[in-house]
Amino acid sequence: MMNPVVIAVDGTAASGKGTLARRLAQDFGFAHLDSGSLYRLVALKLLRSGHHPGDEQSATKAALAIDPSDARRHDLRADELAEAASILAAFPRVRSALLDYQRAFAATPPAGAPGAVIDGRDIGTVVCPRATAKLFVDAQQHVRAHRRWLELEESGRVVSEEAVLADICARDQRDRLRETAPLRPAADASLLDTSELDIDAAFAAALALVSPRVEEALRTCHRG
Repeated sequence: MMNPVVIAVDGTAASGKGTLARRLAQDFGFAHLDSGSLYRLVALKLLRSGHHPGDEQSATKAALAIDPSDARRHDLRADELAEAASILAAFPRVRSALLDYQRAFAATPPAGAPGAVIDGRDIGTVVCPRATAKLFVDAQQHVRAHRRWLELEESGRVVSEEAVLADICARDQRDRLRETAPLRPAADASLLDTSELDIDAAFAAALALVSPRVEEALRTCHRG
């Protein structure tokens, strides 16, 4: 049985990994999963039930009860959800509860797609350690903060760029220092710094990094 063709895209908040993952999926005709949406969906369920994101027991129950298809029916981009998701994502039992869904998505991409692109924080290290191609996306903190601030400005949210930078730094620290599945590049991941790249240039660079392995894997599948 052939291994599924999977592109793992990990990286820091506001580095552009989500946009790159979606564009890679579109380019190859693969299914795409934003693993962060699962954690934000848990955060939504938790907050609506009146629980704090630091309540591990309640967060675990919420993770076991979510319907991943609901991610398409809610706006999960609110800062409140992102902050809560970053907190509860540090809990081992929450991560374990969501692991099977992510691996099943990679093993059997929806709608008969020939492969999957999954973006997150631990896809190449934990979720899909045997992914066909791995990409780790990062950018300088002040660059990521400015990008996020511009997004908030465009959406009508009034917040200082300094506050956004502080949030980015706090999320980085939580992600990198948590005991379970800390944010780090997989040993075999290609590194992409988007600090000085616009999205088109970043996509061209990402495509050049993953294409050789993906195309070879697809040729092997076709021969098989």
